[in-house]
Amino acid sequence: MNFKAFVEDIEMNHWNVHGVEVYQDGQLVHSYGDTTKNIYDIYSATKTILSLAVGLAYDRGLIDLQESILHYLPKERVEKMPQGQKNTFEKITVHRLLTMSVPDFPFRPEGESYLDFALSCEVKHPEEKVFNYSNICVYLVGVALTEVFGEDLAKVIGENIMGPLGIANYEYGRCPEGYFYGASWMKLTVHDLSKIGILLCNKGVFQGKRIVSESYVEMATSVQQMNREGGYGYYIWKYRDGFSINGKWKQKCYCLPARGIIVTYLCHIEDNSHDLLESMERNILDVS
Repeated sequence: MNFKAFVEDIEMNHWNVHGVEVYQDGQLVHSYGDTTKNIYDIYSATKTILSLAVGLAYDRGLIDLQESILHYLPKERVEKMPQGQKNTFEKITVHRLLTMSVPDFPFRPEGESYLDFALSCEVKHPEEKVFNYSNICVYLVGVALTEVFGEDLAKVIGENIMGPLGIANYEYGRCPEGYFYGASWMKLTVHDLSKIGILLCNKGVFQGKRIVSESYVEMATSVQQMNREGGYGYYIWKYRDGFSINGKWKQKCYCLPARGIIVTYLCHIEDNSHDLLESMERNILDVS
């Protein structure tokens, strides 16, 4: 592991990296930049935090992942759906939404009511399981969680995930109707995103305290739906022999449990290059 060479690459190439942390066997062994002071947009890495909230509901027996999403959405909204739409959405389970395997959904909800927009989407082949990355999947799961918990999802996450992880400095967003928007819009420090990775690598335990069950973490971090990137779990991506938490513009937490390595970095790099990743793999993971 040559962390110095990785930092030299960052600085020589003027990559806009806010901060980096590297853990080995649960211990912080390297850090660079701002890892604890400021919070930064984590974009779609927010989805992984929502997945942990699903784990809370699953562990309490509040949600059946193989049940239709309509079973958990506000009844008055479901009742207003045309019968054809109800028939279609009855075939869409929570599991399908967690694995982004619903065809035809557009990328994001829009308008004054994200819920109405989502429930009016035309899904021509609801039984077809294809990877279709959409924030609508996550949004619907977030609304369902609000219903099953019977209280504001942001409050549930704050008390049952952020609090036990010691994460006090963070921000989140809401949709126009006030629901916690779990697809994006959160801000964390680099160090606190690392805690999410540590929790998952430890199969739901953080500093000796169980937060989510091992069985849920196993499902969430395993390949549940194939895609061109190698596989997808429950809002968590397959990465080599482990998994990763991903947000756009290169927000990353790479977790390799078998090697005891976690690498987290937050950046703002608006391109599709793999230069930063390749440098990390070469210098931190010692792979080419």
